[in-house]
Amino acid sequence: MFRVTAFVVGTSLIAGFANADGHMANSMTLVSWGGAYQKSQINAYSDPYKAMHEGLEVVWSESSAEAVAKLRAMNEAGNITWDVVDVVASDAIRLCDEGLAMEIDHDELLAPAPDGTPASEDFGSMIVSECFIPQIVYSTTFGYRTDLVGGNPPSDICAVFDLETYPGNRSLEKRPINNMEWALLCDGVAKADVYDVLATPKGRAQAFAKLDTIKDSVIWWSAGADTPQLLADGEVVMGSTYNGRLFSVIEEQNQPVAMLWDAQVFDLDGWIIPTGLSEDRLARALDFVYFATDTQRLADQAKYISYGPARMSSAPLVSMHATLGIEMGPHMPTDPENAKNTFLYNYEWWADYRDDIDDEFQAWLAR
Repeated sequence: MFRVTAFVVGTSLIAGFANADGHMANSMTLVSWGGAYQKSQINAYSDPYKAMHEGLEVVWSESSAEAVAKLRAMNEAGNITWDVVDVVASDAIRLCDEGLAMEIDHDELLAPAPDGTPASEDFGSMIVSECFIPQIVYSTTFGYRTDLVGGNPPSDICAVFDLETYPGNRSLEKRPINNMEWALLCDGVAKADVYDVLATPKGRAQAFAKLDTIKDSVIWWSAGADTPQLLADGEVVMGSTYNGRLFSVIEEQNQPVAMLWDAQVFDLDGWIIPTGLSEDRLARALDFVYFATDTQRLADQAKYISYGPARMSSAPLVSMHATLGIEMGPHMPTDPENAKNTFLYNYEWWADYRDDIDDEFQAWLAR
């Protein structure tokens, strides 16, 4: 494992490399997903961090959806231009397996909980890879236009495939993940059997056949902000996206949109640090991550978006929205009322199968 000797000064971690004075780069490129989520990170993490470090330049990129491909290309070119990258758990596993993300000792390089509990215990099972630094629990679920569904609002995920009851366009993410699972669930496959079925060519053909039934009514999205905008504009009757994006369009923008929590897919999001950074850039990246993943900072992010913090010690600190003055707990995907029928995303399965099924999915789209 690649390890970094470190020591703590105040609330900040300084990496002790060849630069004995702990010199850190005065600029940093952070990579995320744009939209309401990235704004929550700026408010909770980067703005407070910049205020502590006069003269620091922080550049944001909205390229997380392409993180694996772009980091592969950067590595081949020998030119890593990103410092800290926000990725989903399955992408972190792939990047770690390929040596493109740095393995870390979570207890050595991340802050303990306020009561002294080591970071590894505070994050617990959220640490799905030695390279993954957990940040949030979120879900991918559906929003729908309340004014376009008549007096029969959908309560079941399979409403997405019911063009007769709910005519109109849908928006789905332009990737196989989640779409394949929902298709099989709505074609009669038991929840516990979905990944066993999806592992076979016959099972994938079954999923594609189900998706064929709505393909002509789908608007495909790549950015998390797309579906909220499509819903706000009335271009789709329902669409998938991240629950925090739907919270924004419903609660902050007051659009006629509601949440369909059924079969929401739980997932994790967090940071990775690319391998190959110079010593001063790595020192800065580690210092930022130490700050941005402590108990208070993760709780602070939940003031701006309805994603659950990945630390156990952060959960009791989640309270009111920063500007709306509403309790955030009931808007979290983990709230008991919202989590009555969840689908558990299999990170390791997708890390193993993603490249091959991506190719199949793109071929299906082109047909």
